[in-house]
Amino acid sequence: MISSSKIKSVDFYRKIPRDLTEASLSGAGLSIIAALAMMFLFGMELSNYFTVSTSTSVIVDNSSDGDFLRIDFNMSFPALSCEFASVDVSDVLGTNRLNITKTIRKFSIDQHLRPTGAEFHSGPVPHSVKHGDEVDEETVEGAVPLNGVSFDKFSHVYPILVVNFFAPWCYWSIRLKPSWEKTANIIRQRYDPEADGRILLAKVDCTEEVDLCRRHHIQGYPSIRIFRKGSDLKEDHGHHEHESYYGDRDTETLVKAMEDLVASIPRENQRLALEDKSNITKRPAPLTGGCRIEGYVRVKKVPGNLIISARSGAHSFDSSKMNMSHVINHLSFGKTISPRLLSDAKRLIPYLGRSHDRLNGRLFINHRDLDANVTIEHYLQIVKTEVVTRKSSREHTLIEEYEYTAHSSLAQSIYIPVVKFHFELSPMQVLVTENPKSFSHFLTNVCAIIGGVFTVAGILDSILHNTIRLMKKVELGKNF
Repeated sequence: MISSSKIKSVDFYRKIPRDLTEASLSGAGLSIIAALAMMFLFGMELSNYFTVSTSTSVIVDNSSDGDFLRIDFNMSFPALSCEFASVDVSDVLGTNRLNITKTIRKFSIDQHLRPTGAEFHSGPVPHSVKHGDEVDEETVEGAVPLNGVSFDKFSHVYPILVVNFFAPWCYWSIRLKPSWEKTANIIRQRYDPEADGRILLAKVDCTEEVDLCRRHHIQGYPSIRIFRKGSDLKEDHGHHEHESYYGDRDTETLVKAMEDLVASIPRENQRLALEDKSNITKRPAPLTGGCRIEGYVRVKKVPGNLIISARSGAHSFDSSKMNMSHVINHLSFGKTISPRLLSDAKRLIPYLGRSHDRLNGRLFINHRDLDANVTIEHYLQIVKTEVVTRKSSREHTLIEEYEYTAHSSLAQSIYIPVVKFHFELSPMQVLVTENPKSFSHFLTNVCAIIGGVFTVAGILDSILHNTIRLMKKVELGKNF
């Protein structure tokens, strides 16, 4: 068997008897300093261990070919009616989606951007509107022409007042005119305004009665509006809550629609026309001339355009009077990121998210200093940023966001003014990777701190102790 004396011979830490050691004030001071240094360095190492470090690299975008990019937006247009507001998407691959409605919501707003009611439902848009074939026939005037004064008068007299707001230069107004006048004559014969008094068909020339058309927020021509006696507001010139007619425009359809309106009103007492059980194609007309558009669209990850404009397949627009001023309440790309997740990501990258929605709150107002036909364009360059963390030796995508730069301009155009967002994605992406720290590396550093400080303190103590002894010997030599 191995004796204990042989085992003791391999002891690295041989002990010196306590009575052979000597304590000194300098050693005590160095010991205290060394202990404080160890505690300080240990705290610094512990803080560094818990601090997350990252590495940033720029790589080719690793999105697959079938990936789509989501665009979330919320914009207010003080001078664009929800009745004709259209959201369109196009790209360089030939995609051309017009008047997207499935993921879009519209709210009528006033000039101060305040909502004036519930959500505006534009309803299904017909692919084509049927017109009459009486264009070449001689037109016999039947509709009553109105101005600002006569409109207020007749709207309080007749339970049903149906008005055609038109412009003489408008192609669709010209096509509607024969059918409208013929319908007015037929309805006048069947429901005499003096004897019956339940319905009157009228017309307003918006090139002459500009204020009247503006009061009723007419932006597309022709606009057929149905006004009902009793639903008016006494202020604002007796402004009526009214509906817009969107059905076919041939004589037969128009006559049937007018008869359906009259059928809901008893002839004897001409009650207020507040209830309507007719089955004609109509929807509530916008109460104000502005619109807030919110929602999202999904686009391919190629250069493209998000366009907001006035659009209709059966109306004309006066481009000189279109004002596409807008306020961008929100515009972002990619999936919606929760505040908590964004906060966790900012723990890794403090600057993350600064350009995620950089156009939020920006106003783009056309004060008509550039005259009319002003299109507002925004050029957006988008860069994808992906944050990857490592857990249990596996990579996990913490967040995937898109940041963008924006440059905006106002330019005159010969076409109908629009708001265009031209977006282009960078083929490169920013990859931020979390660098995990090994616990064994932390322990090694702690041991190095303790051993290093202890050794350095021992060397300093030895130098100081020997120096003091030498100085004492010199002093003793001088005395003797």
